[in-house]
Amino acid sequence: MSRPSPLSRSKRLDRHGFTLIEMVIVMALIGLLLTLAVPRYFVALESGKLKVQQQDLATMRDALDKFFGDQGRYPETLDELVQKHYLRSVPVDPVTESPNWIAIAPVDPALSGVYDVRSAAKAAEAENVSATTN
Repeated sequence: MSRPSPLSRSKRLDRHGFTLIEMVIVMALIGLLLTLAVPRYFVALESGKLKVQQQDLATMRDALDKFFGDQGRYPETLDELVQKHYLRSVPVDPVTESPNWIAIAPVDPALSGVYDVRSAAKAAEAENVSATTN
């Protein structure tokens, strides 16, 4: 049997890991890919929240219309829609992450209650804009 030469043995030992420059190049490529992907992720996340918010508003408005059609009046609060089983629960606004919807009263002074709903996020956003401009 022949013994491996010391030179071939050292070549085998050098091939067990990555060099520092290879690691730096890989990290730079990962960083480059992240700079492209992360902003798109956050845009998609915000877009998804707005779509869910629109769907929640449509569901609550539909429940308000059904309540008015059945009862002949508008509910006093959104919780009344839950109590009368028109909604399972008042949905959480995905933008503000709380169930704080703004109830809009009917235009007709003879009617009372919740005629329509809108997100409190837009009202809070408007307050923040006016606070920064003053």
